[in-house]
Amino acid sequence: MQKEKFDIVSFYKFCPILVNEDLRIKFKKNLIDCSLKGTIILSPEGINGTISGLSGFFASFERFVKSTLKIDKFDITNSSSSNLIPFNKPKVKIKKEVVPIEIKTKVRDGKHLTPREWDEFIIKNDVILVDVRKPFEYEMGTFKGAINPQVNSFREFKEYFSKDFVKKNNKKLAIFCTGGIRCEKAADHLKTIGMENVYQLEGGILNYLDNTDEEKSNWKGECYVFDQRISIKHGSKPGTYSMCHGCRFPISENDKISKKYIEGITCPKCHDKLTVDQKKRFVMRQFNIKHNKK
Repeated sequence: MQKEKFDIVSFYKFCPILVNEDLRIKFKKNLIDCSLKGTIILSPEGINGTISGLSGFFASFERFVKSTLKIDKFDITNSSSSNLIPFNKPKVKIKKEVVPIEIKTKVRDGKHLTPREWDEFIIKNDVILVDVRKPFEYEMGTFKGAINPQVNSFREFKEYFSKDFVKKNNKKLAIFCTGGIRCEKAADHLKTIGMENVYQLEGGILNYLDNTDEEKSNWKGECYVFDQRISIKHGSKPGTYSMCHGCRFPISENDKISKKYIEGITCPKCHDKLTVDQKKRFVMRQFNIKHNKK
């Protein structure tokens, strides 16, 4: 029997939205009506989401969004497919910003590079290549030669890229993230502190992996995704990472070889950090999970 295929679509649009509870309920109802699952963020500055469903369902939802928000198109749309159900249920959240960095983005006006332009650009000597994602995402995979600020919140990113950074660096800056939206906010911050030569990867890593041959690629490793696939490779193929249920961080096949890995309970990252009581709870939870599967 052939497995069902699920479309996975991530998108965002910077546009003014009058956000209220009625709008949130309206969006969630439409997700349910279209048999879509995933998460959508509504904020006064725009919309950001990743949703999934059987092939063909997204078109109806897209028409609803464009009609409701009175927009012609999304800023970015990345599409892929999977045999796994990436999300358990539909969620619609109201937030102050689409990405929490305390910088209001009104329009998308940065310098965006296609995957092919990106590959030609980042090998230049006068370019600093920066991965603006979190450290654990960077460790799973990144572009050759990329640096990472090693900050655990996007607000800390502003502290790393201060005015002192601008004074010390007169090179061009090439920034990238998973789907592009974090870079939109980052680019806005960098402009406010005087950095003009900021370039972004159009559609982020997802777009790059879908449109670049692996043999010619400057990407090494896997890309973390915010759903139950955990990670993907070139062509949106399933990655090898899974999730530790103790600390909710991705774990590799090498992590599973460690003596500190206990399925459903601990991994090398959290084994020595969890309390005895926490481990006992996780042991009981894992027992119940296995018992219920029988």
